[in-house]
Order: sequence, then C-alpha cells, then structure tokens
Amino acid sequence: MRLVVRPDDFDRSVALPRGLTISALQKAVEYMERELADLVELYYEQANVFSAVVGIYGAKALDTYSVYEKSRHLDDAQQRFPDLKRRGSGPRPAPEDCLESKASKRAWALQAHYNHPGWYIVWRYLVDTGKLLEPDRPVVIWRVDIAFLTEEDWKYESSTAAQGRGGRTHTFGLGHAAGKLRGKAVYCRSDIQLVGGKPVPRNGG
Repeated sequence: MRLVVRPDDFDRSVALPRGLTISALQKAVEYMERELADLVELYYEQANVFSAVVGIYGAKALDTYSVYEKSRHLDDAQQRFPDLKRRGSGPRPAPEDCLESKASKRAWALQAHYNHPGWYIVWRYLVDTGKLLEPDRPVVIWRVDIAFLTEEDWKYESSTAAQGRGGRTHTFGLGHAAGKLRGKAVYCRSDIQLVGGKPVPRNGG
C-alpha cells in the first residue's frame, strides 16, 4: 500500500487526548482518504451531508486504529455526545475522555449542535477531483486540528428556521475560532497553503 501521509507533516508538540497517538492519526487519515474516494459524488449533490459523512468516517477510523471507541450499545450510540470515548473510561466518561469528530472544508470555522466540553478533532478536507495532489485520491485531508474545548468556548447561534419555510436549526459556533485553534494542528500538509482563507496547492496547481 502506498502511503501518502507523510510523518514530517505531523506536529508532535500538539497536546492530544490521553492515549491517542500520531501513528493512529496517520492510519486514520490514510483510511479516510481511501474510503471517501468512492463517495465524492455526494459532495456535489449535498455538500453539507458530505461534511457529516467525513466526520462519521473520522470516528470510524479512530474506532478502528486508536484507543477511542464508538459506543457498542444501541441506546448509547444514539446519544448526542460524544462520538467516541477512551476505551475503559466507563459508561459516563469525563470530558477529558470524550472525543467528538467534526469535519469542515473551511480553514478555521467550527460548528456543533451542542456546547459540551471535551476534546474535538476536526478533519479539514478538500475535494480535488483533478487529483492535482494525489493521483488516486479525490478527497484529501489537508489538516487535522485537535483541541480541548469548554462550554464557554462556544457561542450560541440562533435558528433561522421558520415554519413552512425551512432554514438552519440552532447551532453553536466556536468563538474566535482562528485564535483558539491556532497551534492545534497536529497534522498539516506542507504542500498546502492558505490563499484568501482557502487551501490550495503550493505548486499553484
């Protein structure tokens, strides 16, 4: 198997949840890019749904390769938080043992439906159907942020939904996201740069 996630693109000085390793994260990114390649058409049909799918695959990858696990009990699996908990942390894990998997194509913004304290991992992805970065991967995880967030870090965003007219349900946004997440990138591809707030290849492709 050809590995494209380069070890040198990991920052080992970034604090991680207890038991989570760089090796597990490398395997998780590899797994996600391979599996998401078959689902890229969903991005063009429903981009917001695709982001949710990326987050789900992130949780699945960590369940497979790390000490963090999804709930195996159907009732617990329906709980809103967390996506994962550290193995052995019990049925009601402390915030320090909780890990929520999120995904975004934006460079800094982060939203959640609840403002629970705990660890958050954010898979920053881009869809590269021209395969400029990798010849066999149309979906690339270009950065992975990991941070412990408290209830006070979240800002409530009121609903825009209106009866009979649709709209977005209530969410919480991470306040001052760029500041809070700066220095929290455990993985960042060195061949990607931000231009106008968007990730683009450094080679100008």
